[in-house]
Amino acid sequence: MDAEIELKLFFPPEHKSALTSLINDLNGAQSKGAKQLFNGYFDTPDLQLRRWDMGLRVRGIDDFREQTIKTAGKVAGGIHSRPEYNVTITGDVPDLGLFPAEIWPEGAVLTEVQAQLGCVFNTDFNRHSWHVRLDDSLVEIALDQGVIRAAGREEPLCEIEFELLEGSPKALLTLAQQLAKTVSLRLGKASKAQRGYQLAGKGKAQTLDALAVMPLARDLELGQCFTLLLETALERWQLLEAMIAASVDQPRDCADLWQRLLACITLLESTLSQFGMLEPDMAEGFAEVRAQLDFVDDAQALAQLAGNQQQIFGRRSDATELSLRALQALVGLNFANRLQNLWQLPAYGQLQLQLVSMMLEGFKGGNGTLADFASGQLEAAWEKIHQAMPLGKPLSLDEYRQAGRALDAALLVGLAYGNLFPMDSRRVFRAPWEDLRQGILVLLAYGLMGQMCGDNGELQQWLDDKTQSLAFAMEQSRQAALKQQPYWR
Repeated sequence: MDAEIELKLFFPPEHKSALTSLINDLNGAQSKGAKQLFNGYFDTPDLQLRRWDMGLRVRGIDDFREQTIKTAGKVAGGIHSRPEYNVTITGDVPDLGLFPAEIWPEGAVLTEVQAQLGCVFNTDFNRHSWHVRLDDSLVEIALDQGVIRAAGREEPLCEIEFELLEGSPKALLTLAQQLAKTVSLRLGKASKAQRGYQLAGKGKAQTLDALAVMPLARDLELGQCFTLLLETALERWQLLEAMIAASVDQPRDCADLWQRLLACITLLESTLSQFGMLEPDMAEGFAEVRAQLDFVDDAQALAQLAGNQQQIFGRRSDATELSLRALQALVGLNFANRLQNLWQLPAYGQLQLQLVSMMLEGFKGGNGTLADFASGQLEAAWEKIHQAMPLGKPLSLDEYRQAGRALDAALLVGLAYGNLFPMDSRRVFRAPWEDLRQGILVLLAYGLMGQMCGDNGELQQWLDDKTQSLAFAMEQSRQAALKQQPYWR
């Protein structure tokens, strides 16, 4: 058995030549040449191996054949660690009996599984590999470009893998960060097998529940808390971008996913700032990524207009027409193009790799209990809200819109540390603030509708009346929310 530890990154296909040159120029790099790999992934019709969290592959290189099975492993941030077993064979169909008996679940009837095996999908690609010596570590870099084929469909495959042959996992990140300074790279959570099952229509639909609070416990040390926050948010980041890629033709659903991605990235930046770990170059990276996401509020507002026709427009006779206008504007945001632009941004992948590096290194400073630390962060966040929305001072519509981001930041701090405090009091405290944030979003929606229908005087008057009515209700909610007793004191 080999314990495979690797870092997988995706790259744009047009950057292969540049990547090849960069790797050739790395100190200590020895090219192992290029070869064409043909891979068949096998399973039963009811996906028994998949249900055992196993992946079975036969790889062909010229006349050589090797069967490989990977068992349950772990992905932390972007580092993949998974046991694998390799056996040389002579045919194109794997023989399960050649693998060690102890890897199979208790009660597994291998003869039945063997009899039902079939090829579910293929991955065929050209692999150029190098061995790179970095201090006391040896890393294999593999540059793969080809296709995944399943059920008469195919999709491109462009990956670079850094596999640890000996030494420290930090070497994987060091080399990846060197390349990411020049070429756009991003973390790759989905394995070739996961993508193949998905393409074959046999993968589970990607879902991700909205995050109410981070899974923190009071007995955690500050360093453990820091690592858990980073690991959880990084995992969600990668899954959310995959879900966005799969739903770009469903604009209303996609708008919600973009908002959740922005919240996830903001949470990571906030966490680094709270722990004193936000380095200047990372702050610049976050700013560049946020600039690419400045459309998210408009997307959410348009989704409100397009998807909540009765709630927003009531019984207006032109409600359907107005919703369709909003939907057309939402489609016009071109989510597919925006995602590609985000992936092409060098700061995007650089930021991900820096976060993985920090997660592995951990947080070394800080004293005191996690509960005291969390209380301090919550207090500071809500003090900023009191400054942006002072008690006794009415807010204009523009001030409400400007306060939206500050309110988002405070709500995210509550999301990060809320699990450390009583659930009921936390929910009661957050409820009016969450309603207020929703009200700010509806205000933005009314404003966008006014811009789209500027020549309609009757509609403008209706929007003005709705805006004033909503602002009055929000003002009452804000005054009540500011008088609440914080749950963390």
